[in-house]
Amino acid sequence: MASLNPDRRMQVYGALLLLPAALLLATFAYLPTIATLINSLFLPGFRGEPAAFVGLENYALLIEDDTFWQVARNNLIYALGTIPTSIALALGMALFVNARLPGRGFVRMAYFTPTILPMIAAANIWMFFYAPQIGLFNAMLDAVGLPGVNWLGDPGVALFSVIVMTVWKEAGFFMIFYLAALQSIPPELEEASNLEGTSRWSFFWRVTFPLLMPTTLFVLINALINAVRVVDHLFILTKGGPNNATNLLLYYVYENAFSFFDRTYAATITVVILLVLAVVATVKFTILDRRTHYQ
Repeated sequence: MASLNPDRRMQVYGALLLLPAALLLATFAYLPTIATLINSLFLPGFRGEPAAFVGLENYALLIEDDTFWQVARNNLIYALGTIPTSIALALGMALFVNARLPGRGFVRMAYFTPTILPMIAAANIWMFFYAPQIGLFNAMLDAVGLPGVNWLGDPGVALFSVIVMTVWKEAGFFMIFYLAALQSIPPELEEASNLEGTSRWSFFWRVTFPLLMPTTLFVLINALINAVRVVDHLFILTKGGPNNATNLLLYYVYENAFSFFDRTYAATITVVILLVLAVVATVKFTILDRRTHYQ
């Protein structure tokens, strides 16, 4: 190291500092991705026989799999139902608790409490809300003379019920990011707008919301990832039923891998999910980033 020139020495130092993170990333991200891609090209071996290489046959089966397309459609509806609603609700809550109101610390805690609950605990709470006979929601409907609803057993309602629970769970988490971003906006901007006689609505759309766009993009990507990696509360609430009405992509991967013991087909679905997320990430870094940040 002593014989290296200063620029070269700094490059070596930088590489050594990055080495632990690079090893972790390769071990837990890149190598599993490569292994999953390789597994998707095989059929599982039975009774001790080795796995058989079949090339793209699993992908051909996936295209013809009606259940996969139903699950993909469910996931699209789930994403469209949870992402915009969670973000809008989180922004509204952040604006509310950022204002000068009495007891705002308590309100912030109340909004954030669903986030700190384990997903299994939250799902069990909502199981009580949705229970057909003794559930809170049906008791409220009965109090006003309306018939009860089988919230998790009706194929036309079950996915909506899961979406509502997810929005309740995620909005408080996203609110924290918006609240931090709001508190970083210089107060001089609001003071100047007040001197100019700008309305609160105009100030929000022309100043506050554009300054929140980097946070919105960050929250959007996290919400998209959350919409794809749903397993735990489906396992508690519906197990993908009734009749695959609430089955989502990652839960379908779990079913194929651990219920049907078809791990190569599960790997095929995983590769497709990764490709979709890669396309979304490419759009994010090539298009949205330039329109979000002031460059």
